[in-house]
Amino acid sequence: MLRGLVLDYAGVLTDVDGERLLAAVGTARANGVRTALLSNAPGGAEARRALGGWFDAMVFSGEVGLAKPDVAVYQLTADLLGIDARACAFVDDSATNVAGAVKAGMVGVRHVRVQDTLDELAVLFGLVWSSL
Repeated sequence: MLRGLVLDYAGVLTDVDGERLLAAVGTARANGVRTALLSNAPGGAEARRALGGWFDAMVFSGEVGLAKPDVAVYQLTADLLGIDARACAFVDDSATNVAGAVKAGMVGVRHVRVQDTLDELAVLFGLVWSSL
């Protein structure tokens, strides 16, 4: 059973309808799912201020010295959530980064459109995204 949801920032949460994904993050958290932001951005101060309340952990490559698709950065993120990587789903718009997450044991979700990502996450987590 999946208990962790990890999302990329640029290309996913910055999508035109990215606020719908944030609403889904809120629903997931309300249902006991641990959430993390994993970004290859060099520094996360601005994103931390804007998004910190949505996530249990935030990992920025520039701060931890690891970058996607290195398996170690996905493992670090799962460790910060306190759950096994195999219990996490990872969402990114980069196929290479999704493949790295899968190598680490996570379920990979390639983000192309917000509605498609929401539909896939609803199935994976057994949740309904009401009014998203």
